[in-house]
Amino acid sequence: MRITAKGAARAVFLVIALGFGVWAVGREWDAVVAGFAELSWVSVALSLAAVLAALGGGMLTWRALLADLGSPLPVRQAAKVFFVGQLGKYIPGSLWPVLAQMEMGRDLGVPRSRSAAAFFLTLPVQMASGLLVAAVTLLAAGPASIGPYSWALLLVPVLAVLLEPRVINALIGFGLRSLRREPLERPLTRRGMLTALGWALSGWIAYGLHLAAILADAGVSGVSGPRLAVFAVGAFALSWCLGIMTFVVPAGAGVRELAMVAVLSPVLPSGAAIAVALTSRIVLIAGDLVCAGTAALAARSTAVPKSQPQGDKAPRNAL
Repeated sequence: MRITAKGAARAVFLVIALGFGVWAVGREWDAVVAGFAELSWVSVALSLAAVLAALGGGMLTWRALLADLGSPLPVRQAAKVFFVGQLGKYIPGSLWPVLAQMEMGRDLGVPRSRSAAAFFLTLPVQMASGLLVAAVTLLAAGPASIGPYSWALLLVPVLAVLLEPRVINALIGFGLRSLRREPLERPLTRRGMLTALGWALSGWIAYGLHLAAILADAGVSGVSGPRLAVFAVGAFALSWCLGIMTFVVPAGAGVRELAMVAVLSPVLPSGAAIAVALTSRIVLIAGDLVCAGTAALAARSTAVPKSQPQGDKAPRNAL
C-alpha cells in the first residue's frame, strides 16, 4: 500500500498525540486511579443517558440541514444514516463518515452532493454554537475559566458569517463548480439554519450534563450545584472545539482529553482531571455504539413509506 506524505503526517500526529496522552496518564497514574475510584456507577449511568440525548441533538442538527436542502428523512432512517456513518470517525482519515453517509443516503433517495453538503455544514454549526456556548457559560461560571483560551473565541464572528445562508450557498456553489458537479437544487434557508442551531444548542446542554454527572463525584473545588452544571457545559464545549480543530486524528483521539484536562485545571488536580477526561471518552464511545446499534435495528423494522417524497420533490423544512 502506498503511503502518501499526508498519510504519514497524520500517522505521526496521531502517535505524538497519543504519546503525550499516555505520558500524562503514566505520570499521574496513582492520582488517576484514585480519581476513577471516586466515580460511582450511578453518575456514569446518568452521564451515558445525557450523552445519548446529546448525540440525538447532533443527529437532529444534521437532519434539519438535510431537510432544508431538500431531502427530509424519517427520524429512524435519518438516525441510521447518521449514527452508523459516524462510526467512520474512529477510522484514520477524515472522509469515512461522509462517504458512509453518502452511500447510505443514496439508498434512501438522497443525492450524494446533498448528503455531503449536510455533513460539512454540520461541523461549522456545531463549532460556532459550541464556542458561543463556551464563552457564555464559562464567563458565567468564572472569567478565569476561559482566560487562557479566549483566543478561540476570535473564531466566533468568522463562523457566524459563514453561517449566513447567502454566504454558505455561495461557498457551496463555488465548490461544486470547481469539482464540475451540478449545483444544489435548493439553497439553504435562514429558517433551516436556525432550526439546526437550536438542535445544536440542545446538544451542548446535554453534553454539559454528561460532564457534570462525572464531575459531581470528582471533588471539584470552587463550583457546585447549578454553577457546576454551567461550568461543565462550557468546559465540554470548549474542549470539544479545541479537539475538533485537530481533525487529522480519528475522533480527536487524545487531543480532546488533553484539552479537557487543561480546561478543568482551575477546579481539579491533574490526576482527577485525567480520570474525568478518560471517563468522558469511554462514555462517549459507548454512546456512539449504543446509538448506532439501536438506530440500525430500529431502521430495519421500519421501511421508508413509498409515499414519502424524497430527492428534489421533498417539501422544504420537513422535520
